[in-house]
Amino acid sequence: MLMNMSLLLQPLPIVLLSIFFYLIHPILFELRRVILTHHELSGTCHGPTSYPIIGCLVSFYKNRHRLLEWYTQLLEDSATNTIVVQRFGARRTIVTANPENVEYMLKTNFNNFPKGRPFTEILGDFLGYGIFNVDGELWHTQRKLASHEFSTKSLREYVMNTLQEEVENGLLPLMELLAREEKVADLQDLLRRFAFNLICKVCLGIDRCSLDPSTPISPLARAFDVASEVSARRGAAPLFLVWKIKRWLGVGSETSLKSAVEEVHAHVMEIIHQRKRVLFEGGESAGEDFLTRLITAGHDEEVIRDMVISFIMAGRDTTSAAMTWLFWSLSCHPEVEKQVAKEIKIIGEEGRLDYESLKEMKMLKACLCESMRLYPPVAWDSKHAVSDDLLPDRTHVRAGDRVTYFPYGMGRMEALWGKDRFEFKPDRWFAEPDKERGSLKKVSSFKYPIFQAGPRVCLGKEMAFIQMKYVVASILRRFDIRPVSSKRPVFVPLLTAHMAGGFKVVVIKREIDLDKT
Repeated sequence: MLMNMSLLLQPLPIVLLSIFFYLIHPILFELRRVILTHHELSGTCHGPTSYPIIGCLVSFYKNRHRLLEWYTQLLEDSATNTIVVQRFGARRTIVTANPENVEYMLKTNFNNFPKGRPFTEILGDFLGYGIFNVDGELWHTQRKLASHEFSTKSLREYVMNTLQEEVENGLLPLMELLAREEKVADLQDLLRRFAFNLICKVCLGIDRCSLDPSTPISPLARAFDVASEVSARRGAAPLFLVWKIKRWLGVGSETSLKSAVEEVHAHVMEIIHQRKRVLFEGGESAGEDFLTRLITAGHDEEVIRDMVISFIMAGRDTTSAAMTWLFWSLSCHPEVEKQVAKEIKIIGEEGRLDYESLKEMKMLKACLCESMRLYPPVAWDSKHAVSDDLLPDRTHVRAGDRVTYFPYGMGRMEALWGKDRFEFKPDRWFAEPDKERGSLKKVSSFKYPIFQAGPRVCLGKEMAFIQMKYVVASILRRFDIRPVSSKRPVFVPLLTAHMAGGFKVVVIKREIDLDKT
């Protein structure tokens, strides 16, 4: 009996040792990874202070409320404008503000830097298999479809007609009322409502949101807000597993996200079904909106739903954010605002703003470019490496690494924009600013990746500029926009950036003769 017991106990040390190595192996692997990262950072790449196992989690947590400024300073201090960030619970991340690296990621070796599964998981519940959240053949198919639609003259004319209708019949009458009653208004909220209306009209062929600030936003717009915010916070979470655990348990913000996504999907599917009934019953000829084009082309309902949601999200918040920061920037530089208003008066003196006259407004475009340089609608964007690689600045990339290019930081790099990089100076966009300005510079999209670059460059870039020019020109030719507070607003980077607390302004009827100022 004792002998049998002894034989049973003999394997016990081996079992305990096996359990010990099983438990300690992940820690040893993490330690090895941190040591390798430290070794890489000792070269030209700098990064935050890191420790064994936890990496830079302490520094990250301390700076979680100022990540933009923190990363920007780290990038400025790096000889290559690239840093490596390693923190416990997250993928090894390379953040770069180096245009050569950006070009390599977005164009030269495009196939090695897809969005990747970690990115598509974060936005998958909201955007599904829409064009902004997929890779490979599915992306190519949707890109080809969208590219064809965006290049048609009929869509451009439809957008221009819709834009004019929404501005003349909605936006300007409301601003007249605000000026007459001397009411304080949240310009950011107003522009977001306007942009949502416009993109819903262009994409879905429907009106969805009242511009009147005294009325609540539409349920669809509210659901978009919640889904966008929670999805963005997933990506910014200090520990990647946190949101996955919350989703599995069905608690906290993940409950709000699930409810918001269900509401967005239900609204959009209802609109798709209604449009199908109208089209196939012959009650209405095919319209020019994006939804009608997708339906008549015979695409599956879920593909249509996800594409429409992606375009609404992109078209709504990016342009409204860019215009909000432009109006604030102009309010801080009255001389520049005066020059823009004068250009608008001269070029648009015939009355109607059309496609050709808007293209001639170079000072206005320079101001938009300069404002987006400092306050990009999308502060950063990430890809995930398929295989090991080496960036042009000699930064090593491992398979699975998250590689992030950083437009916010790029707009603040002395190496790219000079010592006056923090100043709002639209003249930097002119080829010869000292000689009546003339033509605008051609700036590399890899130095200024506000609309991405390479194969994934934004299809709606020119349309976005036309929309923003039309709205800004329509407002500035009639009104002065004056902020209520002299405090510098806070830039908040979610899926798209916004101004914390809104942009409170008073609207004043413009009555001065710009030719005499």
